[in-house]
Amino acid sequence: MTNKVPQIVQQVQKFKLPTIDYTTQKNISFSQLQMYHQCPYQWDLVYKQGHKVYRPTIHTVFGTAFHETVQNWLTVMYETSAVEADKIDLHEYLLNKLKEIYTGELDKNNKEHFTTREELADFLEDGIAILDFLRKNRKAYFSIKSWHLVGIETPILLTPNPDYPNTLYKGFLDLVLYNESTDCFHIYDIKTSTRGWGDKEKKDEVKPMQLIFYKEYFSRQFGVPVENINVEFFIVKRKIWAQTDFVQKRIQQWVPPSGPIKTKKALAVIDDFIKTCFNLDGTLIDKQHEKKASVQACKWCAFKDRPDLCDRGTGGANK
Repeated sequence: MTNKVPQIVQQVQKFKLPTIDYTTQKNISFSQLQMYHQCPYQWDLVYKQGHKVYRPTIHTVFGTAFHETVQNWLTVMYETSAVEADKIDLHEYLLNKLKEIYTGELDKNNKEHFTTREELADFLEDGIAILDFLRKNRKAYFSIKSWHLVGIETPILLTPNPDYPNTLYKGFLDLVLYNESTDCFHIYDIKTSTRGWGDKEKKDEVKPMQLIFYKEYFSRQFGVPVENINVEFFIVKRKIWAQTDFVQKRIQQWVPPSGPIKTKKALAVIDDFIKTCFNLDGTLIDKQHEKKASVQACKWCAFKDRPDLCDRGTGGANK
């Protein structure tokens, strides 16, 4: 690791997220696009009609706590030294983060508990197992030589379609590294999963678009050629199969296709979303959006038990 930070890295690090004027501007995100693709009417209820249902879960608490634990560990490793990073008690750090985040979510949930002590302990145990694996195998995933930490939660904010100047895409990149010897950036999106991603997740036509957008918009925002940007889903597995003849890893890496054809398709999807939902001045189009019911979509919908808002409900695909 060199002490001198390359100029291109400094350029990215100096970027400050502009303030969005919500009186005239609207921001969209990948989660919005994903929700719209799954069910346009659910997006309508949340982002147009303003029906926001808050439902904290142990999965979101664990995901946030784990992200912050790993991000802090990597920050110390790249900005100070691997020796100092190894001194961090990752078990204690994760435990404290779980307590802190759960307490905050509990307050937002009107002091109503949404998990049990036993479940929290189980998630903590899983997180410790992942951290132990990651620390032991750190060199296989995160090298220090020639690498620089560009940012944690690096912000992206730009206009996807210049004809819609008041509709902005906003995102935060979990982890960005730069390799000085190859002059390439590496963008990681960290995902927590029960047993990793299989064919179902990898064949999802929308999920990979998140990294395609990150790659394309990082390139536009910082003037970095797309061929100098690599993207990767860094998936951590809470559980591994007990009976298997193969050595199992707690880390799964997936690099989705992000070439010109895939990029063109992804940009067409977000362009269609913008044109379907927003006017040129950024205001929302006054229209009824489709209730795209399916067993999968309705199962996880926050409005499945709200017949006053949606008449499809649980098992909506059958109604």
